[in-house]
Amino acid sequence: YMCQFARSYPLGALRSFIETDAKLLTPSVQKITDELQSLNNMIFTQEPLAQIQSSDNKEIVIVQEPLAQIQDVVQTVAAVYQVPIEDMEKLFLASPVARINWASHVILLNSSLPLGVDYWYMKQSVEMGWSSNVLKMQIESKLYERQINSHKVNNFTATLPAPQSDLANYLLKDPYIFDLAGAKERADERDIEEQLVKHVTRYLLEMGNGFAFVARQKHFQIGDSDFYADLILYNIKLHAYVVVELKATPFKPEYAGQLNFYINVVDDKLRGENDNKTIGLLLCKGKDEIVAQYALTGYDQPIGISDYQLSKAVPENLKSALPSIEQVEEELTMLLDNEKNRQK
Repeated sequence: YMCQFARSYPLGALRSFIETDAKLLTPSVQKITDELQSLNNMIFTQEPLAQIQSSDNKEIVIVQEPLAQIQDVVQTVAAVYQVPIEDMEKLFLASPVARINWASHVILLNSSLPLGVDYWYMKQSVEMGWSSNVLKMQIESKLYERQINSHKVNNFTATLPAPQSDLANYLLKDPYIFDLAGAKERADERDIEEQLVKHVTRYLLEMGNGFAFVARQKHFQIGDSDFYADLILYNIKLHAYVVVELKATPFKPEYAGQLNFYINVVDDKLRGENDNKTIGLLLCKGKDEIVAQYALTGYDQPIGISDYQLSKAVPENLKSALPSIEQVEEELTMLLDNEKNRQK
């Protein structure tokens, strides 16, 4: 793994990571796609170890005084790249490579991701404080494809100023994947909502960076009527409230109108003078993208529409090996009957 690590991130790659960092201070999907594709296409031809070996025409074998030998290797590598040793250390420490733990690096090395995607997952790990287990889960759920590569349905460009619309579009995913072990096979909105709130930490992790939970079934009295918004979040990066409406059915145009209504209410009742425009997120059990895009035309409020999937904690291939609830209840009843007979 150490050898693979050294081959994967030569000095040229570290330099490119740092340069990419500087360009992505304000992220947008297009900018990130372009920069990561540029990283993917880079070919780093210099292999320090091979150059060191060819310069001496022999392999370096560390047998005695390892520290001195390692220092010799570092000096030789610095000479090959014509970089002072101090600059090499600074270059390494300034890159995302140095800011995640070794267990996370092993996961990335095993995943064999393109260099640009590798870099993106490192950046996400640093910014969101992921453990190695969370990183593995995000790679397996194809977070990069859902957040960067997917075609997203929203009207953010038409309803938000440029920096905020780019960031809102970048943070949007399609689909969202919620791990709800207790959800029914045919879960309704309230059951999904109950599970999301119950597992609020996992829910916010899936929502992405900077989201904070505000309220569930938030009550608003408008005129003589009572209304309840499913979920209200706040995004610290966007400085904006986010109203989430959950639908257990495929998208219908009237859902956009309902969400637009809640955005207007939150803007009026909750939004402060330092908050940006409230954003709406409609999560549906599937959608026709053309119908959804038509439905958003004409709305002045920013709305995004995404699919969601319910990921059960028990994998499908293990379900057949586990007892059903009925079988467990039957076994417990038998045990209780046997205990009663024994006591008699």
